[in-house]
Amino acid sequence: MIQINVTIMGQSYRLACHEDEEKKLREAVAYLDGKMCAIRDAGKIKGNDRIAVMASLAIAAELLSTKSPSGPLSEMTMSEIKQKMEAMNNVLDQALLPQEDLF
Repeated sequence: MIQINVTIMGQSYRLACHEDEEKKLREAVAYLDGKMCAIRDAGKIKGNDRIAVMASLAIAAELLSTKSPSGPLSEMTMSEIKQKMEAMNNVLDQALLPQEDLF
């Protein structure tokens, strides 16, 4: 396992991953950061926790919309799809962890 530093919406996080997963994790972080920043910048939703939930819903909707017989996930098993979703959830959990201390 290695430790990497990432930034999501201006907040720094230290994440652990296997060395061969670093590139994919960084891509996931960049994608999540883009979604969250777009929601924040739209100015309609306040609070990092709400922004994270809205971003996760948008990403889940994107994932579900690709589930078709000819979609990009059609060749994947449910186990592989679940692994991808767990990886996204882990990124979200790490992003929301500092918020728990605020309450």
